[in-house]
This record gives sequence, C-alpha cells and structure tokens, in this order.
Amino acid sequence: MALNFPNPSRSYDSKKHCVRFWAHDASFEVPFFVEAAALRRIDPQAAGDEPGLLNAFDLNRDRIRAAADRAYRRDRRGSYTLSAADVT
Repeated sequence: MALNFPNPSRSYDSKKHCVRFWAHDASFEVPFFVEAAALRRIDPQAAGDEPGLLNAFDLNRDRIRAAADRAYRRDRRGSYTLSAADVT
C-alpha cells in the first residue's frame, strides 16, 4: 500500500536541523525527517534557516513525498530520515 499524506503540515526541528512531516499507512502514522542537506541539495538557493528550509520543502513537496514513499516501501519501520541521496 502506498503512503497517504492527508496532513500538509510540516515543522522545523531545530535540534535535528531538519523538517519533519507525517504520512499514513492505513491507520498508522509514519513520521519522516528531511535533513537540511537534502533540502539544500534539491533547492541550492534555499537559505539554511528555518524559513528557507520550510520553503524548500514546500516547493519540492511532491519530490519529497515520492522519496518518502520509496523509503517506506524499502524498509517499513518506525520513522525515517531522508538524506540528500534519498531525494535525488
């Protein structure tokens, strides 16, 4: 089953320096983190601060969701951190 992304919210995690978002597999919530380096790789013009990284996420949401779906299909586990290699 493919992931669903019914909730468009995302948030910046300053401790992990990444953007967090959520997907669902049936009734299970699946948390994802996208590293700042991954966001900067897909949007080299993005600023490395919270607004810049959130904007990079928003502009590349479909690409990031596709990467999340691939990661989830490879290995179903608790949470996922997407790196630059995952989103390219």
